[in-house]
Parts: sequence; C-alpha cells; structure tokens
Amino acid sequence: MQMYLESDVDAHALVGERIAVLGYGSQGRAHALNLRDSGFDVVVGLRSGGKTWARAEHDGFAVCSPAEATPGAGLVAFLVPDMAQARLYADIEAHLRQGSTLLFAHGFNIHYGRIDPRADLDVVLIAPKGPGDLVRRQYEAGRGVPCLLAVSQDATGNAQDRALGYAHHIGGTRGGVLTTTFAEETETDLFGEQAVLCGGATELIVRGFETLVEAGYQPEVAYFECMHEMKLIVDLLHEGGLKKMHEFVSETAKFGDLTRGPRIIDDHVKASMRTVLKEVQDGTFAREWIEENESGLNGYKRLLKEDLDNPIETVGRELRGRMSWLQQ
Repeated sequence: MQMYLESDVDAHALVGERIAVLGYGSQGRAHALNLRDSGFDVVVGLRSGGKTWARAEHDGFAVCSPAEATPGAGLVAFLVPDMAQARLYADIEAHLRQGSTLLFAHGFNIHYGRIDPRADLDVVLIAPKGPGDLVRRQYEAGRGVPCLLAVSQDATGNAQDRALGYAHHIGGTRGGVLTTTFAEETETDLFGEQAVLCGGATELIVRGFETLVEAGYQPEVAYFECMHEMKLIVDLLHEGGLKKMHEFVSETAKFGDLTRGPRIIDDHVKASMRTVLKEVQDGTFAREWIEENESGLNGYKRLLKEDLDNPIETVGRELRGRMSWLQQ
C-alpha cells in the first residue's frame, strides 16, 4: 500500500493549468469550488439547458458546453454520470489538447472499455471516499476526505504527479491518498454498493421490518428497531470500527450480535456475495446496466417504484415528520 500526504505533492504539478470540470453534480460542484479556492482557473462544462447550469453560474463560474470548455484545458475532469461519459468523450475527443490529463472519479468507463482514450493523453483516477458535500465541507474546514489514486495511461511520464496534485488541491492529501488501480477501484466500489452499502443494508433493514410486522408487532416499533436505530450503530462503526460499537452497546446486544449475527449473515449469504462479485469482475453487471439504460430504463423504474412503495417507507415518512431535528 502506498499512501501519499501533503508533503509528497510535487509543488509544480498543475501549476498554471486551466482545469475543465465536466458535470456539476455532487462531486463536480465540490471539485470545482475546491480547485478554484486553491487558485486554479476553472471552467465548468455542461449541456445547454441542464438543471445545474444556473447553479454553476450562481457560484460564479464561467459555464459553457463541454466542447467549448475542453480546448486549452490542461486537465479535464469527467464528473458526469457513468452512463453519459462514453458519449461525452466522443463529443470532446477532438478538442482535447495533446498531452492533457483526462481524470475520472470512478473507473467504470475505462475499466469496462466504454471509453478508449487517445494514446497521447494521461488517464488518471481520483476517487474521494465520500460524497461531494463532505468533500467541500471538509476542505472548507481545513481538513480533507481520503482519496484513491490510479493511473491507466501515462503518456507524459507525469500522470501520477498530476493526479496527486489534483487530489491535493481538492483536499485529498490532508486525509491521505491511497494508490489503487482502475480495476480495483471499480470492482470494489460496485461490489460494496451492491452487497453491503446499498443493496445489502437496505434489504437487511426491509426484511427485518417485514419479519416483525408479519409476526404481529406494530409497524412503528418495527421501523424504530430496524431503520431508525441503524444510524446509531453505523456512526459507532464509522468512528471506531467494531471495537467502538462493542464499547457502546449493551452486554445483551453484544451477546446477540456474536451468537445470532452469523446465523443471519451466514455462508449462504457469503456465497451469494461471491456470485455478485464475479458478476462485477466478468462484466455481467456492467453489460446489464448498460443494456438497461439503452432500452429505456423500464425495468429499473419498476424496481425502484416497488422499493419506494414498501410499507416501511409509508411508516417512515410519518414518523420522520415528527422528528424536527431530522429536517434541519
């Protein structure tokens, strides 16, 4: 493992460069603001009429189309959604300056071959391990969110230094920048989202809620136990791992954790996780997601509606409406 800190940054990397940030969502806005505050000339490239155009202008940026933002930029940050990146690259490729840097915050399109960059470009990845809002708030507070760094193509011989310089100027070296590869970042990110962070966690919550309600317990009580209190445990895990969680829950909770937890998340679940990981590694998931987008997202929309129509959402909305502190 190689971890880079502020003292490891080449002071000359990216100096005087114009940076084009394509996309102004969660990560795009945070990166653009942090880079500007670090002294860079930043231009934001967005599609005409997009909902973020006005916000970028309100924040004081020069905003234009991606094709207009790209010429003259020494570094172009691709911060639009994954499924929009391949078409966007095709639109701007001819405008990319020779020897410039193409930067991604997620490796999906490079790893799965959706984008084949020109041979004269540096192709790098800087992936903050947190949402854009946190990247911005930590920067403003003099701190930083840790980042992953990878180099896919080093045409100039300076790709890593330039990537590290970018990470530094969005605050990443304050938290530490860990080297990885496009493959490792992409595959672990997708697996984590599917098996643990989004898919695994939400399914565990919903199935627990359903189990209690089907057994005759009040939905409101089931919501508190399976959804509401999840944040308390996640915060402890985030702050201090398993050790801190065990320190702050009861002895009864710990005994239940140690004896019943492995019966819920058992070898069958782990086998399913291995299958999900294999589908990420061999491209099955990527092909399925690309095909779903190209066919109009009908299956995706149906599944999302089913998820949001679950009774736990109805109960949750009513209970959360009574918790004034959650609205702040």
